[in-house]
Amino acid sequence: MSQQQDTVSRITTGMRVVDSTGVEVGTVDLVQRGDPAAVTVEAPAPVDPGSSLDELIESAAVDEPDVPADLAARLLREGYLKVSTGPADAGAVYVLADRIAAVADGAVRLSVPAAELPAAE
Repeated sequence: MSQQQDTVSRITTGMRVVDSTGVEVGTVDLVQRGDPAAVTVEAPAPVDPGSSLDELIESAAVDEPDVPADLAARLLREGYLKVSTGPADAGAVYVLADRIAAVADGAVRLSVPAAELPAAE
């Protein structure tokens, strides 16, 4: 298991998330471990002209992650957190596993400022 996956496996929903500047981003709403075999863009294969990468991912995935297809594929491969940024349904951001600096004292510390995190659509 990679160090990234080990770090992700120690995170639980409800943990506080703090960015690289010490600002509290929100709380962990969803933890998704990476799957290297998840949706990837491969060499051209016979494709139904009516289908797109977005449709392919929508048909293969549930409602998460709610971001553009190219980012969704990366999140699914590498693992991610969905972080609620306010009261219910107020908003959420996604944190790629490689943006997690540490997990300690019941909190997730990030290696980037909150402004760099992609928001849920």
